[in-house]
Amino acid sequence: MTEHGDAAAGERTTDVEPLGTAGADDAAQPATDAQPMTAVGADAVAEPEPPQHDVVVIGAGVAGLVVANDLARRGYDVVVLEARERTGGIVSSHELAGLALDAGAESFAVRGGAVAELAEQLGLGDDLVDPEPGGAWLRLQGRSVPLPRNSMLGIPSVPLAQDVIAVLGWRGALRAYLDRLMPVLKVGKDDRLGPLVERRMGKAVLQRLVAPISGGVYSSDARDLDVAVVAPGLNEAMTRAGSLSGGVALRIGDGARPGSAVRGIRGGMHRLTDALRGEVDRRATIHAGVVVDRVERDGAGWAVQAGERRWTTSAVVVATPGVAAAALLEGVGIDLEAAPATTVELVTLVVDGLDGAPRGSGALVAEDAGIAAKALTHATAKWAWLAEAAGGRAVLRLSYGRAGEAPATAGLDDAGAIALARRDAADILGVPVPEPVAADRVRWEQAQPSSAIGARAMQRRVREAVAAEPNLEVVGAWLAGTGLAQVVPQAREAALRIRRERFGEQVDETLDGDGADVGG
Repeated sequence: MTEHGDAAAGERTTDVEPLGTAGADDAAQPATDAQPMTAVGADAVAEPEPPQHDVVVIGAGVAGLVVANDLARRGYDVVVLEARERTGGIVSSHELAGLALDAGAESFAVRGGAVAELAEQLGLGDDLVDPEPGGAWLRLQGRSVPLPRNSMLGIPSVPLAQDVIAVLGWRGALRAYLDRLMPVLKVGKDDRLGPLVERRMGKAVLQRLVAPISGGVYSSDARDLDVAVVAPGLNEAMTRAGSLSGGVALRIGDGARPGSAVRGIRGGMHRLTDALRGEVDRRATIHAGVVVDRVERDGAGWAVQAGERRWTTSAVVVATPGVAAAALLEGVGIDLEAAPATTVELVTLVVDGLDGAPRGSGALVAEDAGIAAKALTHATAKWAWLAEAAGGRAVLRLSYGRAGEAPATAGLDDAGAIALARRDAADILGVPVPEPVAADRVRWEQAQPSSAIGARAMQRRVREAVAAEPNLEVVGAWLAGTGLAQVVPQAREAALRIRRERFGEQVDETLDGDGADVGG
């Protein structure tokens, strides 16, 4: 209901992926930008040509664009290569019924402040907005209830609160309260979120509260989520409090309604990547429709090959989805096994005459609810700017595709997928949903979430291997974590390392804002 998956690594498969190299505009360029080496005299040893560029960034999702922008605006010569014909990754747009809507991520987590800072730098600071206070709901088997107020990942801090009892019933709530009575010695360090919740608070909390959030937000089974990643500090808080619910209370305090820890941008999140693209276009070169085949060492720098085209560079940044990154890294001796991707489909409906907002800003759906969709976002109830733009129409976004399963829409044509989404929306909202005046269907391929068990060890191996290769950086959600709040700071840190380690720039990270250009 907030960011669906990877803001840098998602891939919209409804677009036609290029099978060759560059498009018509690029094809007119020489097959290689490299200049031939010359030798003076028969016995002379040719000096290696200096790299053509300071930095080549492979991938123009959010991570790649952030790195490119941070370097190019300081005067460095940056080239960005993107396999698709568009940039921005899953932070992209589509137009329905005259409305420019987000086709992927429609909000960002506020933690850390990195995304808001980036928006400010791009001139979007005045357009940052909070969601409406309607709150989110849960769709259970045969009924819908508000998502409990004081919770983390669905884990309640007060097991006997009325909104928790409404979800679990008295039996489930009392079982959850036993967490407060278990001996402190039984509070150990758990790696997996699902087993931790079930052991401490019971199956009802796992299935009715935690699982819908795990599937809706992370597209993952709660049993596969790493506690240290999705809830940093929770294990330590549990130890201090002596219970899981007490640990949650320490971590969140008396929190606001679920979903309020996100913000959006008036006009849509796609304005962020549009602005990034505009900034990068002003100072750097973006080649779209270019599929990079390999990356290899070239003297003191790197060579990037795409079909017959070749770029040499002092530093290279791999900012592609995980599977593509693994293939490129294999070419430089960094081996990792790419996890299978999860397919997620988003069906957007624009309808006239919907009766109010009966489920607030939307709902997460329990697996046993008998509904194919895993989540619904009532976008016009969530964002006041969109409600105003829609002029009385409602915009509904339904997500399909749980971890390890093909989306229920996978075998349907567009008309069938839209009809299913309309039925699911009516079941979730509890009111009739009129025939849509416009609809669209978008498919994304998401790599295994970095919050999954085993992902941290893989990330550590990749980081250590990359650190051993001078002037090579790897960025994106498959390494940084799910969502822009992780992707943006990781990309900016990579840009800082390149400036400092490759070009010897003296960087004061605490003061490094918009500063003056310092590159060559």
